[in-house]
Amino acid sequence: MSETATITIEGKEFVYPVIHGTEGEKAIDLRKLRGDSGYITYDDGYGNTGSCLSEITFINGEVGILRHRGIPIEELAENASFLNTAFLVIYGHLPGKEEYETFSNSIGSNASVPGDFSHHFSGFPNDAHPMAVLSAMLNAIGCYHGKLTSNNREQELEHFYKAASLLISKVRTIAAMTYRMRKDLPFVEPREDLGYVENFLHMMFHGEKEDYQPSAEEAHALDLFLLLHADHEQNCSTSTVRMVSSGGANLFASVSSGVSALWGPLHGGANTAVVKMLQSIHDSGDDGSQFIEAAKSGKARLMGFGHRVYKNYDPRAKILGGAAEKLMANMGHSDPLLDIARHLEKAALEDEYFIQRKLYPNVDFYSGLILKAIGIPVEMFTVMFAIGRMPGWIANWHELATTSSRIHRPRQIYTGKTDQHYVPVKDR
Repeated sequence: MSETATITIEGKEFVYPVIHGTEGEKAIDLRKLRGDSGYITYDDGYGNTGSCLSEITFINGEVGILRHRGIPIEELAENASFLNTAFLVIYGHLPGKEEYETFSNSIGSNASVPGDFSHHFSGFPNDAHPMAVLSAMLNAIGCYHGKLTSNNREQELEHFYKAASLLISKVRTIAAMTYRMRKDLPFVEPREDLGYVENFLHMMFHGEKEDYQPSAEEAHALDLFLLLHADHEQNCSTSTVRMVSSGGANLFASVSSGVSALWGPLHGGANTAVVKMLQSIHDSGDDGSQFIEAAKSGKARLMGFGHRVYKNYDPRAKILGGAAEKLMANMGHSDPLLDIARHLEKAALEDEYFIQRKLYPNVDFYSGLILKAIGIPVEMFTVMFAIGRMPGWIANWHELATTSSRIHRPRQIYTGKTDQHYVPVKDR
């Protein structure tokens, strides 16, 4: 007999099936609870609610495990590229040589935007936040591809490969155009002879920096940054993409909603907060020692430590910490902020205050330092996160679109006033 769980409510017993995940996770299937008993479950923030069955990413935050389609993130970081990982996340397997060439060529050939598309940027003030522009422009670019944005699932799935390649390609083009709009610089055409990251940096900095040519170390570090952000299970932005998709919305509208969710400082903006914290510590003349004590006394907040899921060291942070040191060593200069970051990390990992609270560095702790070293300004950090997360959003959209999932509709516990009646203005 299949495993079940029994819930007793008002003296009555209700039996529900238990679902087992392939990694040993267990869940009680309570979809019929309200119909059976009139009760719903209350779970603020959905921290103990499984919203879907997914084959894409597995996280065990207690021991610091992250795997995409079963492959450890450490192995992907060591051996794969961002585009390899994007293909894996979206299509479920690592690409063969021909598959990769087709995928890479499709992305390379879709980098350009229509000639009249650039006029959309003139509708924004130069100081518009890049995430606002990115979200709007992802929806706008979809208007040029009617078959991909028809809100007809059968048609959209038929053209899914093209839509996925187009979005992974154009998100970096739009990001680069947004950067140059803010700097009042002319837009730069993409080059098909350059790799994914090299092309993006070319569109960002060509002409602004004399004889600009990204180094191999810079390109590798940025590619690694994107790879490590490719997907991360049902976080705020990814679950938003699935919710919007559940209503039948097309891929472009769905990922645009993901950008908006990612914009928040508690989600995609965290690495920006880390760099600002490190800069503030440096400006005060502290090496981090005073700040650690202030954090322990509640007078300061240590950004980039702790995670909603991880109760151990975020495996992505380990990888990026080493990558930040290697990048700066290869570039031939040191960053005092990296020194402060390493001091904070060492102090926190050895201090019982942080150990007891399981406050370990997360991916945001070092990612901002890598972006800063490459020359990407702080206001573009969250946009970079969005470029990296695009494969995960696309994969989750596709997974939901190919299942019989119902439209997402959470319940609530109403706590407002009851039995009120309308009073005309003259009697108020």
